[in-house]
Parts: sequence; C-alpha cells; structure tokens
Amino acid sequence: MDEKTQTELEAAVFRRLVAHLRERSDVQNIDLMNLAGFCRNCLSNWMKEAADAKGLAMSKDESRQIVYGMPYDEWRAKFQKEATPAQKAVFDKSRRH
Repeated sequence: MDEKTQTELEAAVFRRLVAHLRERSDVQNIDLMNLAGFCRNCLSNWMKEAADAKGLAMSKDESRQIVYGMPYDEWRAKFQKEATPAQKAVFDKSRRH
C-alpha cells in the first residue's frame, strides 16, 4: 500500500471513530480512560499536537470542537455526568502505574 492511500484510510478511520464517539455521548470520558487509556480529550490533544508539529495554528478549543462536534463547554453541559466514586477509584489506580 502506498503512503498516500494509507494516510487516506487512516483519516477515514479517524473520522469514523470521531463520529462514533459523537453518537455515543452516553459513554463518559472517564469510562473511556478507565477501559482504554484514552478519551475524547486525548484525541483532541493529539489533534492539536499534530497541528503544532505541522506549524498550523490550532487552539485547544478548536481541536476539541473537531472531536466533540460542538464547543466543549456545551458538550459538558449536555452530556457529562459527575464521576462516581468507583469510576474515580479505577482512574486513580490506573494513573499510579
């Protein structure tokens, strides 16, 4: 497979992942972190880091809007719930490693 085709496929997979996460607003970021070690915020941070590496101007808010499909504060108000003590305990335990 040539590099251009691979990049196009990777971009398509990323868009599909982002679309899936937008549809699954019921899945909380802490659950993603606890199960997979990354969340929507990680994806938006990686997007910003990639833009920075290319010398492209992108704010944290802009990268989050790409991933969340709306301003982050709006997503949080609509969908984010307070983490339970059990979720926080799993998160804290995983961060110690």
